[in-house]
Amino acid sequence: MPTTKINGMALYYQLIGQAGPPLAMVHGAWWSHRSWEVVAPALAESVRLLTYDRRGHSASERPEGPLLIRDDVSDLAGLIEQLELAPAWVAGVSGGASVCLRLASERPDLLRGVIVHEPALFGLLADDPGAAAMLDIIRDRIRAITEQIRSGDHAEAARQFVETVGGTPGRWDQLSSDYQRIIIENAPAFLQAIQDQEALTFDLEWLADFSKPLLLSHGDQSPRFYAEVVRRISGAVPQARILTFQGAAHVPQRTHPDAYVEAVTSFIEEHEGST
Repeated sequence: MPTTKINGMALYYQLIGQAGPPLAMVHGAWWSHRSWEVVAPALAESVRLLTYDRRGHSASERPEGPLLIRDDVSDLAGLIEQLELAPAWVAGVSGGASVCLRLASERPDLLRGVIVHEPALFGLLADDPGAAAMLDIIRDRIRAITEQIRSGDHAEAARQFVETVGGTPGRWDQLSSDYQRIIIENAPAFLQAIQDQEALTFDLEWLADFSKPLLLSHGDQSPRFYAEVVRRISGAVPQARILTFQGAAHVPQRTHPDAYVEAVTSFIEEHEGST
């Protein structure tokens, strides 16, 4: 398995595709580079595609102590630079989307543009009294999940995450045993990551000077708070575009792969053609 040392951590990665602009994809919590395997072959027809396991997940090295989003951002920047992909497109889902947006705010020089689905930046709703009920729901769900992990019942914690935070009741039983195993084995990484007080927060002013293409998406079957987070981010970035995946929830790259590939490739082609 190809690995490289980034910021002192051994990170597993895959790089496929021989032509087109580079695209680095960042998976969300509980997952690995395999989050993208359904869409990777089609994407690699038009881009050079980088997928990898974030630190602490699956085949990448797991540090002691909390997993910090600032380290994930630094790791993504390091991969793009070390593999000589800059400037690159970046795409992410959930926590991976949060990493992409932070990289956009800190190192726009590394980027061509950003494509993110349902960033887990629930702190953006903290100042809205109307969002209090939504935030209470999130806290209760995450609290229940972390208690299950601490009790050692990683399988139940994984099921709760997929069906409550991802907002898809019954989805767990639709996953293959192989995919269930990946999610279960990354339960400790979720427990490490949830200790990071910065992970769910974001200052929209960080994107004030970001002038590159930004595609924000959400699924119409996801919990409503994801659409609200997307709306807040869009309001801070004039050139941002919002896309709604019909019939999809938190992982459209797995449940609606054709629509996801079309959205990503058409957005990239549109902006590559204008440069």
